[in-house]
Amino acid sequence: MSPEYGFELIHERDIHEIKTHGRMYEHTRTGAKLLYLLNEDENKVFGITFRTPPADSTGLPHILEHSVLCGSRKYPLKEPFVELLKGSLQTFLNAFTYPDRTCYPVASQNRQDFLNLIDVYLDAVLHPRLTETTLKQEGWHFELEEPGAPLQFKGVVFNEMKGAYSSPDNLLGTYTLQELFPGNPYAFDAGGDPRVIPRLTYEHFLAFHHRYYHPSNARIFVYGDMAPEEMMPVLQGYLEDFDRLPVESAIPLQQPFSGPRQVVRPIVAGKEPDSASKGMVTINWLLGETTQKELNFALHILEYILLGMPGSPLRRALIESSLGEDLAGEGLGTELRQIYFATGLKGIDPDHTSRLEALVLDTLKSLARGGIDPSMTEAALNTIEFRLRENNSGHYPRGLLLMLRSLTTWLYDGDPFSLLAFEEPLETVKSLAKGEKGYFEDLLTEHFIDNPHRVTLTLKPDPELGERREKAEAAELERFQQGLDQRQLQELADQSKSLKTEQTRPDPPEHLAAIPRLRLQDLDTQNKLIPATSQDLDGVPLLCHELPTNGIIYLDLGFDLHALPPDSLPLVPLFSRALLEMGTSKEDFAALSRRISARTGGIRPERFLSAKKDRREAAARLFLRAKALPHQIPELVAILKDILLEPALENQERFRQMTLEEKARAEHHLIPAGHQAVALRLKAHFSEAHRAAESMGGIGYILFLRALARDVQTDWPKVLVQLERIRQTLISRRLLQLNLTAEEGLLEQAKASLGALTADIPDRAVEEAPWNWERLPSAEGMTVPSQVNYVGKGTDLFQTGYRFHGSALVIARYLRNAWLWNQVRVLGGAYGAFCSLERFSGALTFVSYRDPNIVPTLKAFDASADFLKNRALADDEREKAIIGTIGELDSHLLPDAKGFVSLLRTLTGDTDASRQQMREEILGTEQRHFREFGDILEALRDSAYIKVLGAREAVDKVRSELPPNLDIVQIL
Repeated sequence: MSPEYGFELIHERDIHEIKTHGRMYEHTRTGAKLLYLLNEDENKVFGITFRTPPADSTGLPHILEHSVLCGSRKYPLKEPFVELLKGSLQTFLNAFTYPDRTCYPVASQNRQDFLNLIDVYLDAVLHPRLTETTLKQEGWHFELEEPGAPLQFKGVVFNEMKGAYSSPDNLLGTYTLQELFPGNPYAFDAGGDPRVIPRLTYEHFLAFHHRYYHPSNARIFVYGDMAPEEMMPVLQGYLEDFDRLPVESAIPLQQPFSGPRQVVRPIVAGKEPDSASKGMVTINWLLGETTQKELNFALHILEYILLGMPGSPLRRALIESSLGEDLAGEGLGTELRQIYFATGLKGIDPDHTSRLEALVLDTLKSLARGGIDPSMTEAALNTIEFRLRENNSGHYPRGLLLMLRSLTTWLYDGDPFSLLAFEEPLETVKSLAKGEKGYFEDLLTEHFIDNPHRVTLTLKPDPELGERREKAEAAELERFQQGLDQRQLQELADQSKSLKTEQTRPDPPEHLAAIPRLRLQDLDTQNKLIPATSQDLDGVPLLCHELPTNGIIYLDLGFDLHALPPDSLPLVPLFSRALLEMGTSKEDFAALSRRISARTGGIRPERFLSAKKDRREAAARLFLRAKALPHQIPELVAILKDILLEPALENQERFRQMTLEEKARAEHHLIPAGHQAVALRLKAHFSEAHRAAESMGGIGYILFLRALARDVQTDWPKVLVQLERIRQTLISRRLLQLNLTAEEGLLEQAKASLGALTADIPDRAVEEAPWNWERLPSAEGMTVPSQVNYVGKGTDLFQTGYRFHGSALVIARYLRNAWLWNQVRVLGGAYGAFCSLERFSGALTFVSYRDPNIVPTLKAFDASADFLKNRALADDEREKAIIGTIGELDSHLLPDAKGFVSLLRTLTGDTDASRQQMREEILGTEQRHFREFGDILEALRDSAYIKVLGAREAVDKVRSELPPNLDIVQIL
């Protein structure tokens, strides 16, 4: 076949499972591989991926991922990536470092914007500038303010990985790979070990790019409604500069172990009395190759059988053992060359490792000998098949999900279509499961019980470890500094000053102008509307959305939480889990979970809390979100009736297990997502919606769960009364809102079945409970064992009389990308910083992420006012900020998300008319709006609230520079 634009078509096929025509090409000159998935999805995705196996733990692949986006041959700016963020309609723009690859994906619904993004990304990865300054900024460098000052390590990735190494869950994943793959590139941390990152030299940095970032080592992916003849000239324009080269980047197979191994590693822990019992233990197996497609699908199903449901046998054995608090381990890992399986417990005493190991092995042996309950297999098969057919990627573009799935085999020279076209391997597995007695039992025996490649990994809490590491780092820096003479110290200080000068140097206007972007006239002036019709179903409000859902019916049931008093709200998350995970009067929780998995597409709880437009009160709902195929709707309705009307809430032991799971999850989520906890704690000052959300998902929730765990043990009758009171209050037709999203014809079918549900829900009279809370401290230092900080400052814009105007969204976005990025990330070395405005409550929050600083970050937040007031904003900058804001407003939504978002807008009073007004205000944002917003921030600067999450030592070190009324609260 003759080449098209330098590409030769190797193979093509229709993939009807995802309504896509797939083509596989190879670039004749360079050998670059191209996978093209052509379909009708307007949310187009492009990605270029390189195999990048690490040879050490300096984080070279990760640092290079950051660095190639900091200027290139065609776009010699300091950070083209940030300029794209400022002014693109992108629906995804990021990069990923995996243990063996680096991916650069972009997505947009706009054709020209999509081409612009691709152009900048291709130039970035193939022709980056990679200056020594870039390595210092993004990787690491010595920072010395003056010759007599203490020497420090600084760098974005250095501090990012300090945060990662403060998270036990992250370390568990890192150590699992290191121990399962000791003779393999996976034994190194591609993200970077903070203790090793400073060994990275500029020469190795350049050599790594030269070795691996070549088209001969590239896998290019295109997805969506853009024809190949539009895309291929763009690709050819970049690839024609290169010749084919041999690139040694293949990932070797790990040699199997001759017998099981046991490993103990320390992890950072808090100094609370029970910290010694907060270990983690997992049992880990290396399985077959990822490219074995039938095995791949079979193991996914087996994982769901073992762990996927509350009543799954291995999950149940682990939780009911009382050895720990919640599951630990990834489960099935299928993104590397060889599949692995990892499971165990967190919140476990490390001395109980042997008991846990015996429990896991005995459970698997019992299943292999005695057989797996056929209803478990049926439930797993239905759930996995439903997920594959639904192809729901949540907030991410569908094409991104498919790109990552194709790479699972393609990266290792397998067929990229093999997991996308899932029907054939899935049918093979289903046939084997039905035709061969003991199919999954045989998999258990072969891949688990008789498999010697097994590692039992124990993470042992060490309250002194963090302090020892900080002291070791300080001692290393001190030794290095003492080995320098005065001239060398001055040179280091000059280099630090020079780096800051370079970082603060503005890009030349001609370089900024070179970045391709849209213009305001390219934007739609009208919002995209979501079809919605309001109806009444036996006195219950029903909102219906006719949308293309691929034959799936989405049903949301929302109950108004305003009927509950504030002291009941923290119990709502566990109450909602109890409805689905404690069984009913008809069946225990294991049977219920199997029934949900086998007969529906799933049911999950979700809370929604928001201030209402032009009102301070909250829109507050507890939702049960369900999905099913048309023939499953009657059974879905029957299940919903059972869990709402006849839940079995009295099982103390089961509720104790759920409480400990919830507590462990909240505690382990805190450090990786510290910025979210800080933002939520700040916003809790400004509206009842935010305060309620904090009590159900923030720092306040963690403190509540600890008290609840004690109460469940010592005063169960009191807890049971509270649960039953919530059920009796909340499950009322007068508090119910229904939401349906489906295709034409299926809406009426679903509504016909819903009558059987609404008719049986009690029509209880309810009164709205007043929500009053004690005031939180205005300044808090919340301490956790972390090597980095999360710093926040927040204020209520509405207290000045300000009323929301669409320009405020443009300004908040501009502050994030133009001011905070430079001050907190580039100069300060934090991994990220955010400015967020809640337009209905007036809450404006500034938050940093994985931040080595506290006081300099707070000063940067405060200086935002002067930045806005004094900034001579060019029209191009203003337009880019507007375009980026419109891009956020027009973010791509899948059909189920569209229906749900439409409901949330209805509940908050966010009408189509008000959203159109907001769009017009965004498009009309002027220079004066920035100055006026700066005046507001200046007026509020001294009354803002401050929250810091970080190590006690870090807070104490700067205590004198923080507000004198700062409350110190130990969280972990």
